[in-house]
Amino acid sequence: MANLKVNTISGIGTEGPVLDGGLKFRSENYMTLPKGTTTERTATSSGISTETGSIRYNTDSNKMECYIGNKWMIVSTSSPDHDGGTRGLAIGGNTQPGGVVNKIDFINIATTGNAQDFGDMVTKLFASAGMSSRTRAVISGGRQTPSNTSDIQYLTMSSTGNTIDWGVNPLNSLSYGSGAVSNQTRGITMGGYNSSNSQLTDIQFLTIASLGTINDFGDISAARGYISSVNSPTRGLCNGGSQPAQVNTIEFVTIASTGNAQDFGDLSVIGFRTGACMSSTRGLIAFGETPAGDGQKNIDYVTIATLGNAKNFGDLTVGGQHPTGTSDSVRGVWLGRQNQSPYSDNEVIDFNTIATQGDAVDFGNLTAGTSMPATASTGHGGL
Repeated sequence: MANLKVNTISGIGTEGPVLDGGLKFRSENYMTLPKGTTTERTATSSGISTETGSIRYNTDSNKMECYIGNKWMIVSTSSPDHDGGTRGLAIGGNTQPGGVVNKIDFINIATTGNAQDFGDMVTKLFASAGMSSRTRAVISGGRQTPSNTSDIQYLTMSSTGNTIDWGVNPLNSLSYGSGAVSNQTRGITMGGYNSSNSQLTDIQFLTIASLGTINDFGDISAARGYISSVNSPTRGLCNGGSQPAQVNTIEFVTIASTGNAQDFGDLSVIGFRTGACMSSTRGLIAFGETPAGDGQKNIDYVTIATLGNAKNFGDLTVGGQHPTGTSDSVRGVWLGRQNQSPYSDNEVIDFNTIATQGDAVDFGNLTAGTSMPATASTGHGGL
């Protein structure tokens, strides 16, 4: 093996050495980038203009940066590294026999296999609304048969452990079955049911990093519950639901603003108790219950930035109600299901590659048969 060690290079001009052709590194270890503070980062250094495509490591932000011709931009990653990739959580839920549970399961979305124990919720709940940034999951409302709750809980997704009290929702207490979307800073809930099991039109938002404050956002066009949701970093969609008749309506909101939801299009079929997962551009909606009460297997997809009707994507491996979804930028994972005949909850986990139409394939199993958990991830489409 040859080694080259150079202390000083001289006589090659002010711009440094220039290599014509490719430079290949055969090391399996690493390459160290130029690094320095933000103030040390300029468009010119020692009279030499920075070239477009230059990269460096910023020691103030602890992020890699790339120069694009007129400014330095942070180089983002598709998902944070938690035990090998983006982490998805199934929080609480319903199980038969046994009723409501407070267990929290987690998976590494890029790696197939069975779910592992994460911790427990403060309160046993199902049909809660799950919202998350890259680090924190917030769980709002939910049902404790036979009553509901206005409690909000949170957890840090990079570790394991139990949820912590976040506060109480003062605007719309005792809600469950709401749709939920989130980006890095804001979480939004849409619709749902109140303590009298009547559907709601309310849209509310919270700041994920803060504690205790819920704000009014607007309304969806008509009261409905058991809504699924997908979102990009800027736009959130609520899909289907019951009014009490089941509908195929899709509406959207702009996450950073406030106001009433607007028409987006329609799902391919009528159904509710659906689940959803998404990349930053595409949302998948898996159907739950038909108007006749039967479980479904079909999956629709939408392009989040483009208004229009949903189109057929493929099928789940197993049909059933409440195929709850979690996702990273590449893969959508469906966690659990509720069987109707006989009435039971399924531990199945299956997944789709979001960019590629087709049927879901096996991923693994939850720690126990579960339906209607709240879900969260460290790298979903809103991030």
